[in-house]
Amino acid sequence: MTKVNSFIGAPIERVEDLRLLRGKGTFIDDVERDGMVRAVILRSNVAHGILRNVDTSAARQMPGVVAVLTARDIGTPMPTIPLRHMTVPDVVRPYEQPVIAATKVRYVGEPLAVVLAATHEEAEDALEHIQVEIEPFPAVVSCRAFQPPAALLFEPTGTNCAITYHAKRGSGPTDFPDCYVRRERFTTNRHTAAPIELRGLLAEWDDGNGRVTVNGAAKVPFTTRRILSKLIGLPIEAIDMIECDVGGGFGVRGEFFPEDFLIPFAARLLKRPVKWIEDFREHLMATNHSREYDADIELVCKRDGTLLALRGHVFADIGAYLRSTANVGPRNIAQFMSGPYRIPEIDIDVSLMMTNKSPTGTYRGPGRFEGDYMRERLLDLAAADLGIDRVEFRRRNLVTADEMPYQLSSISPPEVAAYLDSGNYSQTLTHCLEQFDWETKSKRQGLQDDGRYWGVAIGCFVEGGGSGPLENARMVVGTDGSIAVYVGSAIVGQGVETVMAQISADSLGIDMAHIRVFHGSTTYLPDGYGSSHSRATVMAGSAITLAAEELKKAVRKSAALRLNCAEADVVLRDTTAHGPNGSSVTWSELASEELAGFGTFKHKKNTYAYGSQAVQIAVNPGTGHIEVVDYVSTADVGRVVNPLTLKGQVIGAMVQGLGGTLLEHLCYAEDGQLLVGSHADYLMPSATDFPNLRAFVKGEYPSPNNPLGVKGGGEGGLICTAAVISNALASALSEFGVSPTSLPLSPPRVWEMIHQPR
Repeated sequence: MTKVNSFIGAPIERVEDLRLLRGKGTFIDDVERDGMVRAVILRSNVAHGILRNVDTSAARQMPGVVAVLTARDIGTPMPTIPLRHMTVPDVVRPYEQPVIAATKVRYVGEPLAVVLAATHEEAEDALEHIQVEIEPFPAVVSCRAFQPPAALLFEPTGTNCAITYHAKRGSGPTDFPDCYVRRERFTTNRHTAAPIELRGLLAEWDDGNGRVTVNGAAKVPFTTRRILSKLIGLPIEAIDMIECDVGGGFGVRGEFFPEDFLIPFAARLLKRPVKWIEDFREHLMATNHSREYDADIELVCKRDGTLLALRGHVFADIGAYLRSTANVGPRNIAQFMSGPYRIPEIDIDVSLMMTNKSPTGTYRGPGRFEGDYMRERLLDLAAADLGIDRVEFRRRNLVTADEMPYQLSSISPPEVAAYLDSGNYSQTLTHCLEQFDWETKSKRQGLQDDGRYWGVAIGCFVEGGGSGPLENARMVVGTDGSIAVYVGSAIVGQGVETVMAQISADSLGIDMAHIRVFHGSTTYLPDGYGSSHSRATVMAGSAITLAAEELKKAVRKSAALRLNCAEADVVLRDTTAHGPNGSSVTWSELASEELAGFGTFKHKKNTYAYGSQAVQIAVNPGTGHIEVVDYVSTADVGRVVNPLTLKGQVIGAMVQGLGGTLLEHLCYAEDGQLLVGSHADYLMPSATDFPNLRAFVKGEYPSPNNPLGVKGGGEGGLICTAAVISNALASALSEFGVSPTSLPLSPPRVWEMIHQPR
């Protein structure tokens, strides 16, 4: 007999991997249909201008071409892509993106036409024969160009500032006489997720039943269905979103993009299956970007290092449109910039600025990565100015366990409060210092060895997760004795099948081998909210526990009738129901009675994992190259379901954070042209770049906000990365007076900081 709770907490290898490693996965480009046509997108090569004409006559005559669609084929009113949550409709609606350009273009990469042909190659050939006439306007490429005479992206609004969010904590504007004040300007670099598998869709139209099926859904398929229903004019129940295997998501994959309308629209128009697969150049110019901020931030504290206030104004470069999740990062950077620290007064504005660049959205740890960088840099600068040990400076200001739940700043509009839920932040800091051997390594900071300068740094973070409003789960007993578990969560490479099977097995008290997990597709459940904001385990896992209780009730009721006893007398052991007289019946024998359990978990309180990170680097002053010598991350994520997959998530996040800190940069020219187009000029980390990464996870402080006590853990590994690398660089190059306040810390930039006149 399997013991209850023997699977939760166990380092079980991912059940998905056997299928994937054998090449038996099904990704979107593996899906083929008879009579399928291929779609390619003609995209604007001008950043800003009036669209005078799109002549497709020559392209329509090319071999293999079935159709060429433009704005005229879509009709009016032109559908626009809404924000999917936290909306302020009356304010943001003018800035929503039309699904295809009709009268004006606002960024390089904006869709102008869709070519549909028998093969991808024929569609690409026809694309070259479309003639486009655009009257160019000056491009806005700075997020501080928010007032005329700068060119306006949306003339009727009279401004390039879409909205300003305000984060507030405390009594109001306050003067702090005889206190330390440090103000700095920080800038962060625009980059994107660039998963191994890029976006793709295959849409099929069932003309007889008036239904559309879209393969390739990811992240939030139920939300995508709701948006598509409204834009394309179909009932929600006439749309199915089918999930395939996904080669990484990281916040980018699965949001609603123009193609999520254009490809189903084309399938309905042609009454044929239509497939579209993104290439890497398209990904760089058209998929959501992230992380570009320009901020003036001020830290106030007493001379003994007690933090008093955090104030400032942040300008968020959100690109040409407010699309899908463009507002999430800016809201997070304002509300969560205080991180795990006790800061009584907070007053931060974040202005969302329109520019002629690709629209932005969420990318792993949105807003937190950037906010932690700014705050932790200020903490190191303040500690140095005041002569306080930087570890002690942090420790004395960390929120304590006795202060939980601790209220963070509220954010408006609309006004939303947030509360840290549980934890002992100082304990995790101590654990990080011990694993890193801070006492020994900190003695080398600033020293030169073999021509390189050595530096160390420490930082702390919180990771929000488990967002509501709800998630659903359904369990069904099969005639073969297996239990089908259906969840609204989607796969984005994070191991949903494994973790949900562990929770299901323990919730039912059966062996994990009996569990089969089905996820993401809209055919499985009436509704779901997908995988974002580190919510899958928190929300779907909790829904599973509720569904399991309902299923066990159903089994007892059915078994009692079969065994001629009271329901209370039925004992469940593994997948067999036992009666009081020694009789028994297996669950599979009862399956003909359609045994099922449904669970809905609702909540309004998020979870907050937390941790600390320490890094040691060596810097070559001749080249500006930074070697990551040792990097330790410690975290408490509440109850740990699978430490093996969790550590993999943390290490993966650390690598992504290092890529964004040291390598990746989406650069634009003054005319709005994107200056990167391939892996040759958009550098990403490889397996050999950062070999010395160590992750330690604990679960000593469960969250009180869900029945499992779990917290989200998939993003925390990168939240502190830019902060600790920047502080370690300042530590290493103190002899040169280097004080980094801008990302990325690429070798040329580091070299310039070393050699710039002082």
